[in-house]
Amino acid sequence: QVQLVESGGGLVQAGGSLRLSCAAAASGRAFSRYGMGWFRQPPGKEREFVAAISRSGSNTYYADSVKARFTISRDNAKNTIYLQMNSLKLEDTAVYSCAADVNGLSSYSRSDEYDYWGQGTQVTVSS
Repeated sequence: QVQLVESGGGLVQAGGSLRLSCAAAASGRAFSRYGMGWFRQPPGKEREFVAAISRSGSNTYYADSVKARFTISRDNAKNTIYLQMNSLKLEDTAVYSCAADVNGLSSYSRSDEYDYWGQGTQVTVSS
């Protein structure tokens, strides 16, 4: 089992940057054995995939809408993943949540692939 807590959200102007963190407290299974992902839910819309990272961090995956602007990374020694968000746009406004997958990210963009979720952190991009 793993508990996930996101932080780093806030209000930022368009074109700015934010870095989100997701700290994991894992029991019974090392954090490094979880594939991890970031999802977001814009206001009034469905949850959508943002980025994912493999257990070792050697493989990363991105939604087309954030590719080249966002970077996912992880530090297994700190049981934490990050989402560096640059060149933020108004449409990036959403609640961002991290998620853990016990099955190695076989379908990394599907929310039902993931087994554990954090509560989310709000990111608001203003003009």
